[in-house]
Parts: sequence; C-alpha cells; structure tokens
Amino acid sequence: MGKYFGTDGFRGEAGVTITAEHAYKVGRILGGIFSKGGGRCRAVIGKDTRLSSYMLEYALAAGLTASGADAYILHVTTTPSVSYITRCDGFDCGIMISASHNPYSDNGIKIMNAQGEKIEDSTLSLIEDYLDGKSEVPFASGKRIGRTVDYISGRNRYIGHLISLSTCSYKGLRVGLDAANGSAWQIARSVFDALGAKTYVLGDSPNGVNVNDGVGSTHIEKLVSLVINNSLDIGFAFDGDADRCIAVDERGEIVTGDEELYICADYLKSRGELTGNKIVCTVMSNGGLMQSLARRGITCSLCEVGDKNVCDEMAKLGAVLGGERSGHVVFSKYETTGDGLVTAIMLMEALVEGKCAFSELYKDYKSLPQISVNVPSNKKREVVPRLSDMIAKVKQSLGVRLVVRPSGTEELIRIMAEGESYENCVSACGEIRAEIEKFSH
Repeated sequence: MGKYFGTDGFRGEAGVTITAEHAYKVGRILGGIFSKGGGRCRAVIGKDTRLSSYMLEYALAAGLTASGADAYILHVTTTPSVSYITRCDGFDCGIMISASHNPYSDNGIKIMNAQGEKIEDSTLSLIEDYLDGKSEVPFASGKRIGRTVDYISGRNRYIGHLISLSTCSYKGLRVGLDAANGSAWQIARSVFDALGAKTYVLGDSPNGVNVNDGVGSTHIEKLVSLVINNSLDIGFAFDGDADRCIAVDERGEIVTGDEELYICADYLKSRGELTGNKIVCTVMSNGGLMQSLARRGITCSLCEVGDKNVCDEMAKLGAVLGGERSGHVVFSKYETTGDGLVTAIMLMEALVEGKCAFSELYKDYKSLPQISVNVPSNKKREVVPRLSDMIAKVKQSLGVRLVVRPSGTEELIRIMAEGESYENCVSACGEIRAEIEKFSH
C-alpha cells in the first residue's frame, strides 16, 4: 500500500484526508499520463450518493480537462458499472468516487485501467509522486483543453446489460432489496422490476448523509426484518457502491459471500460452466466452504484479502468464479471486478432453475465456528508485524486458524479465528485483541 492509495483506492475523511485539491491533482496527472503520445485521454467518472461526491467529481473533471482530457460523467452509479463502461466503451481509464461501506463522512477515489480492472501499481506510483510534488504536468491550452460530457446513457446501457444476463423470468417471486441509500438505489429496483419480480425496497432515499446508515450489507438486520415480515422468497443487501452483496433466505437467515460462492459454484458445475471445477476464495473464507465444496468435487484456491487479489488469482488459474466472505463475488464471464447486482442475478438464476426454497440451495453447506473482530488502531501497520510470535503461540495453544491483518480501508486491525471449538475462537480473538490494545496505547 502506498502513502495515499490503499487496497481499495484513496480513501479517508472527506475534506480532511481526501480533499478537492487531491481530486483535482489526481485528474491532472491522469490526464497527463493518458494523453502522452499526442492522443486525447478519455476518462469516465461515476460517484455514489455522499454529499462530498459532487465536490470530488467536479474537482476530478477540472483536473482532467485542464490536462487536455475529456471527462465523461455517469453521475450516481455503481463501481462495477464504471468498470463495465470503461472496458466496453473504450475509455483510457475509469474513476469511481466512493468510500464503499464506510460512513458518509468518508469518501474515496478508485481508479481503473482500460480493462476495467484496478489500476496498476506503477501508475499509482506516478500519481502519488505528483501528489507529493515530485513531478509536473503541463496545462493544456487552446484546442487541447478538454471538455466534460454528460454520459448518463452509459449507466442506462449498464442496466440493460444486467437485465440481459438473466435467462428466465422472476415473475411470482417476492424479492427484498436494500440499496444502502447508495449507488444502487435506482438501478437495483429497475433491474428486478424489469425481470418480473415483486420488489420490496429499503435504503432507496439517499440524502447525502445517510449512505450505509443502519442499512445495506453491513447492517443486514433491516433486510432480515423485511424478508420475515413480508414473507419474501429472498433478499439482497448491497453496500454503498454496490460491488458487494449479502443475501437473506426465506427464513431470514443471512447468506454471506461464502454461502453465495457455494451456491454459485454448485450451480455453474451443474451447467458444465465451472471450468476446472475450481474457484478462488480468500484466507478470510470459512474453512467449511472448502470442505463443503470438496464433497461436491470442487476445489478452492486461497489468496490474500482483496478483490484485486481474487481477480489476479482467477486469471492465473483460469477460474471463472471467485470471491470474498464480505460479498465481493467475481464472475469472469461477465466482469473484471466484483458486482453485487450480478451476484444477485446469478443467485436468482440458481433459485429459479432449482425450483426450490433459497435455503435448499445451500442445505449441504456446513461452516466451521469462526469469529471476526475489528480492533481500532491508528498504528495498524506498525502493530501487526509485532504480533507474529503471539499469533503462533495462540494458534498452537488453542488449535485455531488465525488471520490478523491491517484493514486496507479503515483504521482497524481485523482478527479472524476459526476452529472446531467456538469457545477457543472467542478466546483467541480476546487474547490477540488485548495484545493489540496494549501496543496501540
């Protein structure tokens, strides 16, 4: 991770850690990088519903046009839609303004290459050097000055793409949607209504300061109540930029990214579409996922946390499915990044074709006891390396699998403990937490 850009872009408190000046400079350097060779850079920009997203959007556009680039504005849309439009409409780069599942006071800038994938580290280094004043970019003048273009048609085309992915009608199915007052607040309902579902929607009244506020994939309890109280067949909750999806079955049980991967892997295998009968998941996935899929003749390859790592491992192995427990699921046939709406559509396909209750699709999935704890720490990168001896000792004494890592998006250290004993998992997290708090004070 660099000085500004972490595992999921440049993120922090809007107006403090990430400012309009930062956004302007990011636009300036991107326009300079992609306009080299005499061509005119074309960049596409999307944003979520945060109050500060407008500030960053206009600053980015100003920086791009000042460097001679054309900025195409998608307005409020999802991160995966920016990836899709960047790739399909031949843009040099895509930019998404969002802090994903963080509170409204935070914001961020995610940058994608021409393939709609997270931008290469070499390009991020050039951006960081410019932000630190180590390089210069000439201003465009005359006919070389760029322009902004209203590109809402791109977002509409993305909605059409989502609808086209479904091979069947959802008529007769009652579906709950929680858009987190974020990027999916219009798109999700449009897609599921078009496919014939009877939709019940939460989190579709954004006001600039309520994104992820008690709703969305990190506050699943609202969707659970919606499903139970209205006897729905299934529910889907998205995060602020809709690149992840957590589901709820007809009983109100939460279906995480691990169960989603199990359902989708089994579904694709039944159709002969799971190349090599293998998927990719991260070290944070439950060990029960690997065991359950093994009983279905499917293997899992593990990688480090982060959808970029998932995508890289999928490309390396030729896998068509991968994802994270948090609900980032990647279908390489349709996308180069996680897309919560694509995940929801694939789960609906499995449900319709299975002709059963949603819970039946993962009845043979058995998870292992697992505990996850987030510990606040503003010294996360200093503290974690100092825990290695302690982690080894706890693993051996309690017989658990432990993952302790600094968050790439927040001032937190994330602890995950997994094993045959729930009590030992709780004890392991408690011991590591106490050690972190000792180092952090």
